[in-house]
Order: sequence, then C-alpha cells, then structure tokens
Amino acid sequence: MLDADISELYFLVDSKGALIAFQRNETSWAGILGFSSEERARDFVKSSGVATRDIVAVSIRDESSIAALIDSVKKRAIRNLILDLDYRTGSCRMIEFEGLRLGAARDYQFEPKTAR
Repeated sequence: MLDADISELYFLVDSKGALIAFQRNETSWAGILGFSSEERARDFVKSSGVATRDIVAVSIRDESSIAALIDSVKKRAIRNLILDLDYRTGSCRMIEFEGLRLGAARDYQFEPKTAR
C-alpha cells in the first residue's frame, strides 16, 4: 500500500501522449513509472535523459481514474507501478496491480545504470 502522506501520483508522458513505462532488457514484464512528487519525477527526467512532453498527476483517492489508468496500461503488458525509481541507484518501490487497484508496495532494487 502507498504511504499515507502520498496524495497524488505523478506520471511521465511521452511525445505521443502515452505514459512512460520501464522494462529491463532481460525481462518480459514492464512497469509504469510513477512518482510520489513532481520534484522526484523531474529529478528522474533530468538524471535519465528520458524525453517527456509532460508530467501528469492523479489523486490516489480517485479510484475510478486509477482503475482506468491500470486498465489502459495492462493492454500494453504492464503489470505494476514502479514508484520513485532513482535512476542513479536503481532503488524504488514496486506496487503490483491487483485487478484494477494498487496492491501492496515492496522495496525493489534494479541494477544501477553503469557508465560506459
């Protein structure tokens, strides 16, 4: 479950108006990128260099909008929300979708991006 102090989720939108997802090369699943604050979303954009058109917010209390968002991304084979991914360290919270709702949150660690 999300922390009680999070009232909105912030999502990155690409140039075509689609929410931006993240997928590791060696996995078959992807997760939608979400952030607990606009500041964290902007920090991710700056550190990752991902091209975004906008950052949009959805209230976590708006159950119908959350359900519609989950329903739309599941059609793209996205199975969870990757919350507050730190591009430098790879740390984040993983929130599985339970039907059309957000399920339990757990800490997760991706391999950090290494310089080449």
